[in-house]
Amino acid sequence: MRLGSRSLIIPVVLASFGLTASAVPGSTWPTTAMLSLGSGVAAVSLMALAAVLGARWKAVESLFGGLDRVYETHKWLGVWALVFASVHLVFKAGTPEWQTAAILPLPGAATRLVRQLSFVSLMLIVLLALNRKIPYRTWRWWHKLSGPLFLIVIAHWASFKSPIVLASPAGAWLAVLSLLGVMGAAYKLVLYPLFSRHARYRLRAVSANGSAVHLQLVPEGRRIPFLAGQFAFVSFEHDGLREPHPFTIASTGGADGGIAFTVRSLGDYTERLVKEARPGMVAQVYAPFGRFKRVPAGRKEIWIAGGVGVTPFIAWLHDADATGLDGVTFFHFFTPGRQLPEAVDLPGMTRARGVELVDIATGPSSAGFRQQFAQRVERAGASGVQISFCGPQGLLDQVRQLMRETGVAEDRLQHELFEFR
Repeated sequence: MRLGSRSLIIPVVLASFGLTASAVPGSTWPTTAMLSLGSGVAAVSLMALAAVLGARWKAVESLFGGLDRVYETHKWLGVWALVFASVHLVFKAGTPEWQTAAILPLPGAATRLVRQLSFVSLMLIVLLALNRKIPYRTWRWWHKLSGPLFLIVIAHWASFKSPIVLASPAGAWLAVLSLLGVMGAAYKLVLYPLFSRHARYRLRAVSANGSAVHLQLVPEGRRIPFLAGQFAFVSFEHDGLREPHPFTIASTGGADGGIAFTVRSLGDYTERLVKEARPGMVAQVYAPFGRFKRVPAGRKEIWIAGGVGVTPFIAWLHDADATGLDGVTFFHFFTPGRQLPEAVDLPGMTRARGVELVDIATGPSSAGFRQQFAQRVERAGASGVQISFCGPQGLLDQVRQLMRETGVAEDRLQHELFEFR
């Protein structure tokens, strides 16, 4: 069983309220004071785990089945932390029936300031993370503050008077999670460039068409092993392109250890990369991440890509060890005028591997796509197909609806989360 947002958040919230209840008299359980205190414990717990998930530890990625799932859960941990922190702020976390004391006594004015700053800090972090209109370079530097701001949150729960003592189960719960959160934040902010797997690559060839670019890089020293369908974080040693961005790898490891990326101009950073990428530029590549692997399993395969979501399938087509590709139907959704760079000859690649390519420029609601999809399912049987998808959420929703109409079960679909900022 893989962890996900619900399977992590719900148990953590229940444990937080349960441990809080064990620290106060049972007569005060049905009160707003208990609701506030339990919400505060839940908010700190969720924020601490968000810091752990943001560290990009391999063990954590394995628990969730891919870094894209890790970051989705990381986002929802922050959202729900803000919800419970808001409840904690609205209601007073105290009652005369409780025996209270501060674990780390501070002057009254300092305690109030820390309490107010902790909520503002959490609200700022979450709102910045959810606002996709903020340029990535701005968002990234603001988001780095989440680690130091988490220290303010810890100072708050340790300094205000509550019935939770450090030696209690609830106190130990908060202490352990806070320590893990600080370790995760410290690793990501300070130690990650030293201990993560990364290597220096040089840009060998560039193919651009104005709306997308295909980049081919070769290692300057050691190479990074990876599997077709995985992705990397890439940071170019060039002004304006230094922020690490995630890009799906569009190749398999060749004899020269090269690595390729196909990047669509979708934002300020990628627009600049499409315009300014030149052979000879140097990049730091952090990889590999992701678990988007081909699953033949003896079934009729249907690949569905939307826009730049074509990239992992390009890597699958390049995989010399792949077999059974002559039974694949590849639905490729694209916008007219935003074709792939010249170096990416998708018709030629699919033809060479025996893959049936179906280009669709009319959108997923078109009768042609729906009819062709239904025909493939009817031939193989609803239980005899395996669908691999990479693309925007709107297209994924349409594919799921079509699966329901044709009787294809959800477990026949594998997909990577297209956007996880």
